[in-house]
Amino acid sequence: MADLSDPKIDEAYQDVRSDKSETNWLLLDYESDRSDKLTVTQTGTGGLAELRDALGDSKASYAYVRVTFSNDKESQREKFILVVWIGPGCKVMRKAKISVHTADVKQVLRVYSIEVPARERDDLKEDPIVVKLRKAGGASYDGV
Repeated sequence: MADLSDPKIDEAYQDVRSDKSETNWLLLDYESDRSDKLTVTQTGTGGLAELRDALGDSKASYAYVRVTFSNDKESQREKFILVVWIGPGCKVMRKAKISVHTADVKQVLRVYSIEVPARERDDLKEDPIVVKLRKAGGASYDGV
């Protein structure tokens, strides 16, 4: 089991979800290579582009992101995504625990529209994610 007992995790989660906050992502990393304790290592206001720069190639991490996009000229929507990052240099034993730990993370970072598994930074480009969010959102009148 992953240890998500740090109260800063819930604080960061509530901050990302808040309409009054500009914070739109949080990043959870393992305390150390041998630890199953997750901690908030970064938060930010720069969206997916900023998050991509924060990810470590040798790490497995979890991110929670608020994505804002337009459906048409008059409306904007906000949806949340859960990112499960496994960097290209992540150790085998850490990779083996990810599926079990992801279930634990989902108990804490509960409300999201889609889960995005990412192995490369290009997996976190905004346009393809917005397309998935539109499809997950139900009615789409622009053929997407």
